[in-house]
Amino acid sequence: MADKKTYAVGLDVGSAWTRCLITELIEGALEFRGHGLFESKGWIKGRVSDQKALTDSIRWAVQMAECQALVSVSGVVAGVGGSGIDGMTSRGVYEFGRPRQIESADMNYVIKQAAEVKMEHDRMILQVCPQDFIVDGRAHIRNPKGMSATRLEAHVHLITASDQEHSVIQNAIHEAHLALDESIFEPVAAAYCATSEADREHGIGIIDIGAQSTEVALYEGEALVGSFSVGIGGDHFTKDLAYYLTSSREDAQLLKEEFGCALLGLSSGHTLIEVPGADGREPREISRWQIVEILEARAEQLFQVIRKEIAQLGMDGNLQEGVVLTGGGAKLPGMLDIAERELNCPSRNGLPDTINQWPDELLSPDWTTVAGLAMYAGRLKMRRDDKRRTPRLLNLVLR
Repeated sequence: MADKKTYAVGLDVGSAWTRCLITELIEGALEFRGHGLFESKGWIKGRVSDQKALTDSIRWAVQMAECQALVSVSGVVAGVGGSGIDGMTSRGVYEFGRPRQIESADMNYVIKQAAEVKMEHDRMILQVCPQDFIVDGRAHIRNPKGMSATRLEAHVHLITASDQEHSVIQNAIHEAHLALDESIFEPVAAAYCATSEADREHGIGIIDIGAQSTEVALYEGEALVGSFSVGIGGDHFTKDLAYYLTSSREDAQLLKEEFGCALLGLSSGHTLIEVPGADGREPREISRWQIVEILEARAEQLFQVIRKEIAQLGMDGNLQEGVVLTGGGAKLPGMLDIAERELNCPSRNGLPDTINQWPDELLSPDWTTVAGLAMYAGRLKMRRDDKRRTPRLLNLVLR
């Protein structure tokens, strides 16, 4: 009898587009099998307003991926983002009473102790990400297993989300006849795909620019040290163009895609562009620099807000590997240059190039998060097959 095939599925439920990726786990590596893309419905200002419409978007995206992969899937790992995301650091303490060797169960116990924090109404812990341990006062211990001690402490980073928003997404997935195997913060998923162990060790930030918001995850010493969301996304760039050029949103989106740039000097500013008139008015000509000027102002604001948040977390100047931009908003020309200028660190686009047989047409930062979700799903499958393995610090991610 042929061995049963194992599939790892990622689902990126964005406010603009819903993406599904099906991969197959073969000898510890993932191979591309199929993808689906469908316009998201049921969202208003980054929040779900119609659960049924969201379910339909999920169902269509998954069905498209299934048709290409020629398989049927039952469970997914989904990404969670939006303005409701927040992060915090917590500490747990475990007093043994007498010296003894530290075991994996002790590590898990003290991590769970750190996660027992009082939450505000309608808040839930999305992820618990261990940072390091303290063994009898000795700090910055990565893996204390086997060490002798009387006291064990753990520092963890907690990613919290709106319980109501998460429940709506979970219910929509269930109504699409799918199981939710896990839900994780979207930049954390992108980090699996677009960063290396060395990147996370030296310090790196993942900036996922979505339609309605931008989510950020910061790593140092291979541990997640900060997470937050900024209420500025790609749609705000489009709305700015529509407002200042007095054009429709559809025309503004086309202008952004064809002539947009986030930095003056990277494009020919003297080019004249015809802008369709709104409400039956005659079309008019504007110079390209007007479009770029509007987009640059919004890009500056976005990265200035991000830098302020990074500074509050004490990470300003600590991102030795710079930042990685993902999401549809990262495709706007000039965004890398603005990021480097405002954050004072190197920047690059995060591309989904770590999955075997990945199609060239999908080698774009807006597919990085869903690729990372599939990679996380594959890791869950492997962990279930080998429960005896002691995970590394980065792999100790609990719900």
